[in-house]
Amino acid sequence: MLNTEEALKAYARMMNTYSVSDIEPLLANDFHYVSQWVFNEITSKQEYLDYITPKLLTVKNSNNPVFAEMAWLGFVGDNPCVLIAQGKKDNLVATVLVEVKNNLIQRIDMCCVLTPESAIRTGVYPA
Repeated sequence: MLNTEEALKAYARMMNTYSVSDIEPLLANDFHYVSQWVFNEITSKQEYLDYITPKLLTVKNSNNPVFAEMAWLGFVGDNPCVLIAQGKKDNLVATVLVEVKNNLIQRIDMCCVLTPESAIRTGVYPA
């Protein structure tokens, strides 16, 4: 059974390997993606894949790599999350949360309001 931590590990692997292969089968068809940096909410699995696949390729081909690290939001009840850094591992830019429902990832939220600096870092970068 898919839990929040395993779903986040799949997301982190996607970001660290620049490949959707691990996360694609885990996304619900009516999946939602919300980012404080993206104007419109994405409301389907296919729309998200169409959005993220070229974005991953662009980052992979740049000199500004992304690092996705497993972490914990201790102040929210020890909830797992992923911290996103860009350029170098200490340049934290976002916190990622997921919602799992019916053994699939229903929603991913990328935010800066839950600041990455407030999370407990693990040093684990799934690949």
